[in-house]
Amino acid sequence: MPSTSSAAVSSAPAAASPLVADESPVSGLTRRQLPFIPVFAQSVAAIAPAGTSAVTPLFVIAAMSGAGGVISFAVAMVVVMMISACIRPMAQRLAVVGGLYSYVAQGLGSRVALPTAWSAIVGYGSVSMAGLLAVGLYLNHIAVSVGVSTSVWLPVVCAIVVVAAALMTVLMVRGIKVSATATLVIEVVAVVILVGLMVWLGITHHSADWSQVFAPQVDVGSMGLMIVVAVSAFVGFESATTLSAEAHRPFRSVPRTLRWTPIAAGVIYLLAVTTQSLAMFDAPAGVRESSTPLAALFLSDGTRVTAVILDVGIATSFFACALASVNALVRVLFTLGRERVVPEAFGRTHRRFHTPAVATVWAMAIVTLGPLVFLWCGGNPQDGIRDFLTLSALGYMGSYLTACLASPVLLGRIGEPSKRIMALGVVTAVILGVLLVTAFGTGVGHGRVLGVVYVASMIVVTAIVLLVARRSPRLLAGVGVFDATTSADILTTATLR
Repeated sequence: MPSTSSAAVSSAPAAASPLVADESPVSGLTRRQLPFIPVFAQSVAAIAPAGTSAVTPLFVIAAMSGAGGVISFAVAMVVVMMISACIRPMAQRLAVVGGLYSYVAQGLGSRVALPTAWSAIVGYGSVSMAGLLAVGLYLNHIAVSVGVSTSVWLPVVCAIVVVAAALMTVLMVRGIKVSATATLVIEVVAVVILVGLMVWLGITHHSADWSQVFAPQVDVGSMGLMIVVAVSAFVGFESATTLSAEAHRPFRSVPRTLRWTPIAAGVIYLLAVTTQSLAMFDAPAGVRESSTPLAALFLSDGTRVTAVILDVGIATSFFACALASVNALVRVLFTLGRERVVPEAFGRTHRRFHTPAVATVWAMAIVTLGPLVFLWCGGNPQDGIRDFLTLSALGYMGSYLTACLASPVLLGRIGEPSKRIMALGVVTAVILGVLLVTAFGTGVGHGRVLGVVYVASMIVVTAIVLLVARRSPRLLAGVGVFDATTSADILTTATLR
């Protein structure tokens, strides 16, 4: 199908842009049909609150005792809500498929948008790899929980990763309604399981001395790093923006999703960090050092059934996370294909299912290869999950930073300047910049190495974009497509009877 481009707000005056297009630049997708609930499920699943609440809080608890863990997640929740407030005005005005980078293209131009696209690709791709690895690890850990095995067997983890990836590919190619519905059902089940277990954990450890567990001893030096870790638990909340063109009422459903997803996830995380702090306060040393500490905690209490339920809940949540994240990644690649930044084949859709099938197959191949190579090189699955999540957090925060700066500029260009959004955008961007610098200095896992890798890749991509912009500016002229209104979208009626 031939690709077309939309007149970018940033590159042409409004008078030169047709109010109604003959064909949408993102034609081929199933436009304006996805209800609110699947759109909301996309962002919720991309965060994976169920699986993340069983993994990320433990990183914070291990590094910070006392009330530091709760404070870290509370501050992270506020920061993410500020990011959401910056993005919502753009989501109320443009229906895009490329997500944040398409907004940035309209506000700050292609030279900033394409590095933002790369940062988003790093974010979506890395968290998808972490999700697949978590599915393999925790499904395999069921054998440990029931007592069949004493350790995780890596060949089985690899096999589960491949099977899960194949299932995800089928769901995504089959259609966004199919994959969104599957994502919704899986994540709801996972959230119910994990929230139930967190409540049960709090009840069974209610006798702990709360004054000692949550003593107000906060290490300021570690607080910045732990806030970065906590913020990483929320990344992906914006992925609903990649479904704007496919949403039934995008200017209503997407902003609502952006508003409520961080709040819903934040409530779950605060519950998780509170109950896990109580449970881990007097847990045996072997539990703290386990590759799956929460499951080890249940096993230490002699509750194998509960440990199995936990494994299933975490695995299903991360499956939904990987599915939602690859869905967003595929739509970024689809948009880049329509803009001819990447091979045009990425911008083609399946004739029957109207999904970006080519981009889906290629994205899933790379996402599947990542964890497999990591395991074949002798990596520990739990370390891999942590490292992929760290790299994804860097990618997400990089794209959030430019999106926050683009929002007030875009509003000004369309004649709707806002001093509030300008101030909020600048303050939020500064906070994200501080968090990124803090993340680069982390000594958790391979944090410093991953920070260098991320920065180096951003420098290379930015240099390439600037070189192309200087020598062949026409190649970047099509960047910034969005779902334009077409004549078929307008209901015409007779004025006279």
